[in-house]
Amino acid sequence: MIDIRKLLMIMVDETARHGETPLYEAIVRRLLARDIAGATVNRGIMGFGVHHQLHHRRLLGVSDDRPVTIMAVDGEDKLRHLLPELKDLLQGQGLILLLNAEVLS
Repeated sequence: MIDIRKLLMIMVDETARHGETPLYEAIVRRLLARDIAGATVNRGIMGFGVHHQLHHRRLLGVSDDRPVTIMAVDGEDKLRHLLPELKDLLQGQGLILLLNAEVLS
């Protein structure tokens, strides 16, 4: 039997904030509070977005704007229901993608 789920991907800048909290942390805490099956945050090495500004590690490996990706997996209805809250948290500070995913194990 194939288990079809949705993969929610949210891309933000590492420096993005929600009040005093890093935005990626606020998003993961919201996902946890809404009983989403699972979430992971990955820090990117390099990337760029709609403004074509390159984000990468700088001198001595220090960067103030590295890309961060939050990935979460759950059913489509549950994730779609959460989208308005996530858009409100982001306030234009990132990109949200909702992709088909086949859970294999």
